[in-house]
Amino acid sequence: MNLKLMLGEAARQYRDKAAISCGQRRLSYARLDEDSNRVANALMNLGVNKGDRVAMLLFNSIEFITIYFGIVKIGAIAVPLDTKYKPTELTALFADCQPKLLATESSLLPLIVSLLPGWPSIEQVVEAGAGDRGEFLDYEELFAAGPAAPPEVAISPGDTAHIAYTSGPTLRPRGVVLSHGNLVAEAKISAQGFQQTDKDKVALFALPLHHAFGLVVVLFTSIYKGSTVVMLSGLSINNLMELIEREKVTMFMGVPFIHAMVVNWVEQEGIKYDLSSLCLCGSAGAALPLDIAQKYNSYLEMDIVDFWGQTESSGYVTCTAIGDVLKPGCVGRALPGWELKICDDRGQELPPGQSGEIAVRGPIMTGYYRQPEATARAIKDSWLYTGDLGMVDENGDLFLTGINKDMINAKGQNIYPSDIEEVLRSYPGVAEAAVVGVPDKARGQIIKAVIQLQDGQVAEELALKRLCLDRLANYKVPKQFVFVDSMPRTAAGEINKDAL
Repeated sequence: MNLKLMLGEAARQYRDKAAISCGQRRLSYARLDEDSNRVANALMNLGVNKGDRVAMLLFNSIEFITIYFGIVKIGAIAVPLDTKYKPTELTALFADCQPKLLATESSLLPLIVSLLPGWPSIEQVVEAGAGDRGEFLDYEELFAAGPAAPPEVAISPGDTAHIAYTSGPTLRPRGVVLSHGNLVAEAKISAQGFQQTDKDKVALFALPLHHAFGLVVVLFTSIYKGSTVVMLSGLSINNLMELIEREKVTMFMGVPFIHAMVVNWVEQEGIKYDLSSLCLCGSAGAALPLDIAQKYNSYLEMDIVDFWGQTESSGYVTCTAIGDVLKPGCVGRALPGWELKICDDRGQELPPGQSGEIAVRGPIMTGYYRQPEATARAIKDSWLYTGDLGMVDENGDLFLTGINKDMINAKGQNIYPSDIEEVLRSYPGVAEAAVVGVPDKARGQIIKAVIQLQDGQVAEELALKRLCLDRLANYKVPKQFVFVDSMPRTAAGEINKDAL
């Protein structure tokens, strides 16, 4: 099975049913299949071939979805990117993946135009959204130029569909390579975990489609089962509640930060809308705080499940069972199609009750794009060593005991400290910079930067913050800056981040 066949089968089975609802717009399964065929054929007419990379710098929209499926239907490789990335981040990513075409928003073109000379691999730019500038190929023109017949390109399950940059690091861009087979398998697994059916309406709120949570767990799973995805932009909980009532939404997925916002809104505003259609909420990105889960059950009288996975695992691996009472730190058991074990520092499996690195086997990534050494470190004997820490109890439930030591998780966003450290070290007078995550109940973690200056040098926090804002996505900018005379060191001479 591949993504083209998955959508085609859904179009045949659920032809006139709404696949996507976005504001006043509705797109049936048949129309989504046909529209993405038009995009696919138009892309081939532009010279995009199987194996070519197509970068997507797009907001959540119907256009995002049709362009994505148009790309993968011809065996080209979709590279969805965060629209919050700054020029230095985009330049590093494009140098790594060498996209042949860029699809972007009209509103982002003022930035894109100035940077294009530095991106020589990009031969064509397609603009979507309001505000057509007329300098590049418009999405509507692209769409109109393509025949509606399915493109005749052979695609196997092992063919690459997608490169996902997990955090867009400027120091070492790390693209996760996912195949058609990976993504279809994960859609099937997700549907089993949620007991999702074609009767469900799933809200896509505050989950970007460039991320595996929004794209795979919500969109692909819904297409696989013939559900309807109801899209909502912005971060207004009031608008979300109104949407649930109007559209009779049955499922809602989010990171713990968003669920905390829902609980706070209910406590302040009360239940002002009819939410009786809502049957299930899902949480991922970090373990859901127990008090938030308990308040969900109390206020909304509905099930909430907690699940865990990574981009490298194509989506999620474990999930708590519907109806289970959630336990602190517990993210459920391995789902059908997945195996899980806990390992020590030498890779040896540990018995239940002991904490170690989580390793999983199933529809994992093919590897890191153009990084065979990093791939070899992560994948050994078909097991993916995740870097996250956990413990399995005697019942097979996984408890998270720590996140990847090389990663910070803030509001569900995975952030490489090395990204920020590289920028801070470039500031005149900075001798050393170390970035760590500090626990925060609302956000999971906040970013703390510890700065050691060269002798006789001075630096102001505001100047360092401005530097970060210029060169990094806003969510990567430290919330705290601390200046020290010297860094704590381990016996090996490395900075001891545990002491920071």
